[in-house]
Amino acid sequence: MQAGCYVATRAWIPLQTSSDKGSRRRRVLVVRSAGSRMELSLTRPDDWHLHLREGDLLRAVVSHSARHFGRAIVMPNLKPPITTTAAAVAYRQSILKALPPDSGFDPLMTLYLTDNTIPEEIELARKSGVVFAVKLYPAGATTNSQDGVTDIFGKCLPVLEEMAKHNMPLLVHGEVTDPNIDIFDRERVFVETILSPLLIKLPHLKVVMEHITTMDAVKFIESCNEGSVAATVTPQHLLLNRNSLFQGGLQPHNYCLPVLKREIHRQAIVSAVTSGSSRYFLGTDSAPHERQKKECPCGCAGIYNAPVALSLYAKVFEQAGALDKLEAFTSFNGPDFYGLPRNTSKIKLRKSPWNVPDSYPYASGEIVPMFAGETLEWFLSDN
Repeated sequence: MQAGCYVATRAWIPLQTSSDKGSRRRRVLVVRSAGSRMELSLTRPDDWHLHLREGDLLRAVVSHSARHFGRAIVMPNLKPPITTTAAAVAYRQSILKALPPDSGFDPLMTLYLTDNTIPEEIELARKSGVVFAVKLYPAGATTNSQDGVTDIFGKCLPVLEEMAKHNMPLLVHGEVTDPNIDIFDRERVFVETILSPLLIKLPHLKVVMEHITTMDAVKFIESCNEGSVAATVTPQHLLLNRNSLFQGGLQPHNYCLPVLKREIHRQAIVSAVTSGSSRYFLGTDSAPHERQKKECPCGCAGIYNAPVALSLYAKVFEQAGALDKLEAFTSFNGPDFYGLPRNTSKIKLRKSPWNVPDSYPYASGEIVPMFAGETLEWFLSDN
């Protein structure tokens, strides 16, 4: 075969969805060259957990997500937080104004749950057509979570009952904030003491456990009814373990919450995600901070991965020998869980080395991306 010639190979991939009890099969086109180059044609992915911030930072980062993804669930932990439908509508308008011309990116909004949220707000949110979920931050768990929940089984219960009534998903930052609990155990303790009892009390509540980090979370997700409880998974928790925080000195740009865990947990998450299970879907938790707010004595938690996320997910699935399952994870499982249509447009990922920029400058400073200055193997083709 001559160099530069391509051979297209098609694989039939069975996909199970919450709306299709039978086995559904879909053709995925993998284009290979005579050399090492390869292309993947994928239904355009969505990001089911994204931080876009506001102001200059929003304007600096939104184009990266818009280039890669069709839709995104946008986190509400601003200052002040997005606690009402009216605030969510206004925030959405600011995102749309910041998008590049002719962008089709669709921000899906969320509300920030507090002890003072009222059930009537859930009905307003559902009727708005722009709010798709409610986010639970335990007070003090992560960035801008100081207004979060302190009494989920008391003050928040009427709101959660209303959410179950309207089939409105609860998005959970799954960590306890008790200072007596080791930071590496906070996800496991949250599952045992909060999430599991909550679902016993409200079995019809739809839940996404966000950015899972442990084998304990995987076991819990697998034990729940498919279609009622799911999880988003980030590229950092698929590729990095807690050693990555300290190798070569303290690495602030690898610091996120939930914090990176032991290698045994990373392997468990990789196995779950690349198994083809519909319980898991793409959620980058891309969380930009200005460089100086990361590289300081009390640095902020959050990894900015929007420009590299798809490249990194492809790397994980390729290493696992599961590229045929990548499209379901990136493009099908999320909308199926949320009851939304899948995207109809396509993207192409080309296996072609490219260098991640050292930083992205913007009006107030610069943002350092995940794997800054390193070479990645999968590149989003504009053709």
